[in-house]
Amino acid sequence: MTDLSALRSAAAADRAAAARGTSMALPRDRPESPEVRFASALRAKKVERDGQQWFEVEGYASVFERGYEMWDMFGPYTEVVSVGAADTTLAAAPEVVFRFNHTGTPMAGTKNGRLELWADETGLGQRAWLNPKRSDVALLVQAIEDNDVREQSFMFRITSGRWSPDYTEYRIDAFDLERGDVGPVTFGANPHTSISARSGEFLASIPELPLLAAREAYERLGQRLDVSASLRMAPPPPPVPTGPSVSLLQAQLLVEKASDDL
Repeated sequence: MTDLSALRSAAAADRAAAARGTSMALPRDRPESPEVRFASALRAKKVERDGQQWFEVEGYASVFERGYEMWDMFGPYTEVVSVGAADTTLAAAPEVVFRFNHTGTPMAGTKNGRLELWADETGLGQRAWLNPKRSDVALLVQAIEDNDVREQSFMFRITSGRWSPDYTEYRIDAFDLERGDVGPVTFGANPHTSISARSGEFLASIPELPLLAAREAYERLGQRLDVSASLRMAPPPPPVPTGPSVSLLQAQLLVEKASDDL
């Protein structure tokens, strides 16, 4: 079984070495606008607003001060969103839309006044008023009522963050929501967490991989520039004597050939 604690320690050491003499304000190779998902107790109810019936959907799109696992080019680390990270962007009244699974036509938005955002000690909260005449809204509300959809997510841009001294934790101190979105999602696991889980499973399965699959994995890894560069930088392992040397075998072959010629 793969020792994830050892992977985390090795990743932190590589991160620290790479940070010497250079700026690492953001994790290496992190998406500029990452999607982060959290479990959230969603509530949906029918209300009257401005003389019209709406479905009011409320929950937390983000939770502050709760660590979740992420991966960068070096390996796993813990990420935390700080309390107050949303204060600056919310004060600027960003344009944000409400969507299911970050796709499809927006169901509400801050621009039309049907999406309300706030931040408190718990996290980034949202309240949306959705048109019950829309079929996609009806399906979403039914899924929430059936407890089939229980998670929320938001997309943002990091504007301020910092690494812990040992490079095992990255803390987001401020983010920008402008032109981002919030809303329910099907699965609550952070996408990078899913990647990390699959990575651990893959590493653990390497000894049992079929030959063709192992060869294909080896060739694909060799095509990655970061892997090739790290292998070039690493000192070659010392030779392990396992039998006659190549030069000795060549000499024996020459002797045998000379005997045959005679």
